[in-house]
Amino acid sequence: MTFTDLHDATLDRVVEEGLAAVDRELFVVNPGRETVRTVVRTLWTTPETPTVKLFAEESTLKTVLGDFLIASRLADLVSDERLAVRTLDEVPRSSLFLAPELLVSLVDGGDSVAALSSTDEGFVSGTHEEYTRRWERSAPYSLRTPPLSRVRETMSEDISAEAVEDFDTALDALETARGDGEGLDEVTVALLVAANNRELLYDISRWGEDIRLASKATFSRTKNQLESIGLLDTEKVPIEMGRPRLRLVLGERDLVDSEIETVVERAKATLS
Repeated sequence: MTFTDLHDATLDRVVEEGLAAVDRELFVVNPGRETVRTVVRTLWTTPETPTVKLFAEESTLKTVLGDFLIASRLADLVSDERLAVRTLDEVPRSSLFLAPELLVSLVDGGDSVAALSSTDEGFVSGTHEEYTRRWERSAPYSLRTPPLSRVRETMSEDISAEAVEDFDTALDALETARGDGEGLDEVTVALLVAANNRELLYDISRWGEDIRLASKATFSRTKNQLESIGLLDTEKVPIEMGRPRLRLVLGERDLVDSEIETVVERAKATLS
């Protein structure tokens, strides 16, 4: 198990080198927000890696997992037992990569990162034992976002394969999916995809609530917001009994029959 100190490095390289230095599992202790994102992205795109135990401050997790792109992939990694997440009760000063024979301190230099390893075997093993005990006393972090694989599978079953294709393409066009001006949230994306495929509001909102993506009330409220600014419109669809259902359609004529990327870009510009 070896690790060569890194200076003026990118987080991507630091995470890759940290994972390459261990065989079975790696503690990532007190990571910053961008480190969490980088760990998730690296695990997501790298099939064979050690298991990562992400031991983070709760406020860091809440902020990062507000982005559906990260949260849904992290949930998949947890489901596949490639990643475990727990919260620190006492937050150390440093961010660490930690294994039985490896201790690497991360130093944030703003535009770059340094990763410095310890060579004191007793200190390294003692620190690992301490964080192993703390990990065992901590409860798994409760994830509110469903795994991306489940989102895609159930959308294909309950909505359509075409909707899944649009959903994937829409997510690929986003850098974040937060709904805070930096990107569209997952409910907005789902509604735009449904409108692009002329699906019923009832179907997409029931699907979203069933998989715990969001409540029907959230889907309805978001639909009203998008309708009020002209991005969405609805058509009444009579049914045998009860009130007519609403079919979602795109509200701007020039978006009809457009690629979903165009719809997403228009929505981002309108909502920013």
